[in-house]
Amino acid sequence: MILGAAGSFFALWFAARRWWTSDVAIAAVLVCFGLSLGAAAAGARARLVAAPVMLGEAGPAMLEGWVQEVEPGRRGVRLLIQVHSIAGMSEDEWPEFVRVTHTSRLEVSPGRFVRCWSVLRPPPSPALPGEYDFRRQAWFEQLEAVGYVQGRCRGGVLGAPGGSVQKLALGLGALRRNLALDVNDAAGARAGGFAAALVAGDRSFMRPEDADALRATGLAHMLAISGLHLSIVGGLVFLIVKRALVLIEPLALRVAVQKPAAIVALVACLACLAYLIISGASVATQRAFIMAAIVFGAVIFDRAAISLRTFAIATMAVVLLQPESLITPGFQMSFAATGALIAAYEVWRNHRSSREKVLGPIAFSWASIGVTSVVAGLATMPFALFHFDRASPIGFAANLAAMPVVTFFTAPSAALAFLLAPFGLSDVGLRLFGYSLELVLAIAHFFSRFSGEVAGTDQPMPESSLMLAPAALGAFIALSGRLRLLMGSGLVVAALGAWTMSPRMVAHWSPSGDLFLASPSGAIVRVHLLNGGGLAPLRFSEVDDAICADTDCEFETASGLAIQVHNADPLTVCFAAPVPQPAASGAPGQSAAPPDKLCWTRSDISRDGARTLYLDGRTLKEEHAISCGPRPWNGCAPT
Repeated sequence: MILGAAGSFFALWFAARRWWTSDVAIAAVLVCFGLSLGAAAAGARARLVAAPVMLGEAGPAMLEGWVQEVEPGRRGVRLLIQVHSIAGMSEDEWPEFVRVTHTSRLEVSPGRFVRCWSVLRPPPSPALPGEYDFRRQAWFEQLEAVGYVQGRCRGGVLGAPGGSVQKLALGLGALRRNLALDVNDAAGARAGGFAAALVAGDRSFMRPEDADALRATGLAHMLAISGLHLSIVGGLVFLIVKRALVLIEPLALRVAVQKPAAIVALVACLACLAYLIISGASVATQRAFIMAAIVFGAVIFDRAAISLRTFAIATMAVVLLQPESLITPGFQMSFAATGALIAAYEVWRNHRSSREKVLGPIAFSWASIGVTSVVAGLATMPFALFHFDRASPIGFAANLAAMPVVTFFTAPSAALAFLLAPFGLSDVGLRLFGYSLELVLAIAHFFSRFSGEVAGTDQPMPESSLMLAPAALGAFIALSGRLRLLMGSGLVVAALGAWTMSPRMVAHWSPSGDLFLASPSGAIVRVHLLNGGGLAPLRFSEVDDAICADTDCEFETASGLAIQVHNADPLTVCFAAPVPQPAASGAPGQSAAPPDKLCWTRSDISRDGARTLYLDGRTLKEEHAISCGPRPWNGCAPT
């Protein structure tokens, strides 16, 4: 039905272009066509990846399968395993893939068959309303269960699976791991893990303190395998071929040398496709690859190489291939930064072309680094605030200090390693690559000292603000003149207003057994009450602890609520509300708080999964976690 609607809107748009004269009507039909086509692509993608979902806990049981990926985690190494069998479960109940946390010393690698004594459960539901839903991500990755290993995974003697696709996936995982090992060794002990993450997409060798410093200073975008790698290969090939052809005078006088150079660079980028697949082919990588191909194609056909049209084509291609990526932080931040940079580049180019005196090449390079840092930081800030409740306030300074190193040292040394690889001398380039990354890490650690508490926000951004922020960004990108400033600024003000007026969280009892409270200062603190089986909200992973060692404890919140914890049996948390009785709320999953006292017990949390109390003006609202629903990735367990 949705696909039929998309076809109807496309036919209507085609007819409108021929017979209608209203640009507004044509644009409206085109928007409807895009929405229906996107919905059809999302529905088709959800059905193509459909697989059995584990609805309850299983184990401890013997899990057998092949290791596909090894990733770092806070509690240990995480293994992505393609399942061969699970003891105690029938074959039609086996998940396709599971991810388990391995806390012991790891002695297996991607591509190996392993046997692990594991406890498995469904992917966790959001602990806090509006938080990122791991179940949706797991559904599209065909990851039907997560868990942990009791003891250690041990290698087995079974060979590769029978299917050619499975063999190829395991082979790519093993190749990626071997590449990461080689780069980690060649780049040096200090920055080897950083280099392996950049080259192979394997972050398991990175030191946790380095990753934290990069995130705190807004330099974590360097970990994404994207435009940097393609610019190194495609841009280097284009530059070398173009300069070489210019030296051939008879050819340079008769042929536009940038066109054959673009053809050779395009072939080089297509050759990089194998590397991109090995490195994981993330959303940012797909966007960069598509845009690089379009840029060189535009040079060949005498079109504008860098334009919003190129950006729009890359966006549509990624959305049609992976529609689920649209609501991921990686997609949103990558495309927001790219679109804003292209728009800023076009404005800057027009401004420079209207002046008689322009900046020299060196001054322009340094100025472009500063502009890139500012524009990309502002464009990605709303998404960082929504998904992570933080935006690096010193990101501009850190990027301004690190980007010259990346531009003039890291990229050339990586290109040198690529050119020396056929001669067996890539270690020379990789060692220089490692030295440059050591300097980047030193910059990250230096600026991370000044990030402090100001990087976070105590009031989570509501979804309404997230919808208005990209609209403001789109206005700044697509419009021109005064209309750009008026529309963009108005939408920014509306987003800030919706954020300011959003309900404030008073308390949240998480499935992990932790109680999170808004202290009188506005900061969120954690009170550990019991050891639960669920997860705490990601946005509260780094908050301070408040001690409750007595039988009864009492805390005060920013809203003036007195919160009493009774460590008796049953464990009870009560809220004495000095506010008028709220009106009844008809929203699903919400209920109005009584005027005198509201109490939560341990059985309530076991049944509902989590509970959250909000203060909306002078009205208290209680919201329960909704653990299941109509979506294929959040089905309800049979009763």
